[in-house]
Amino acid sequence: MAEVQPMGIEIELNEQVAEGIYVNLGLINYSTSEFVLDFATMMPGMPKARIKSRLIMTPEHAKRLLRNLQENIARYESAMGKIELPTPAPTHSTGPKMGEA
Repeated sequence: MAEVQPMGIEIELNEQVAEGIYVNLGLINYSTSEFVLDFATMMPGMPKARIKSRLIMTPEHAKRLLRNLQENIARYESAMGKIELPTPAPTHSTGPKMGEA
């Protein structure tokens, strides 16, 4: 019987992506087949936010992302202390829109 070897993944990160993009607002929409995560920057006192990046993924990948974020936040809080939220965060998801993504 053949031995199964774990596959390694080589990840490439170019300079532009490595710089990152500052965002302070996240919006989530979904359909039966996709989750769409929009990340935006909203300046204080301005009524308009500008979308800086959009991620589109399957529901399965969205759940994996959620799990990974939960695990990393738990590790962060173990090392650095609890992250306090000053007020309840507003919900920005507009909910299901069948056939739209």
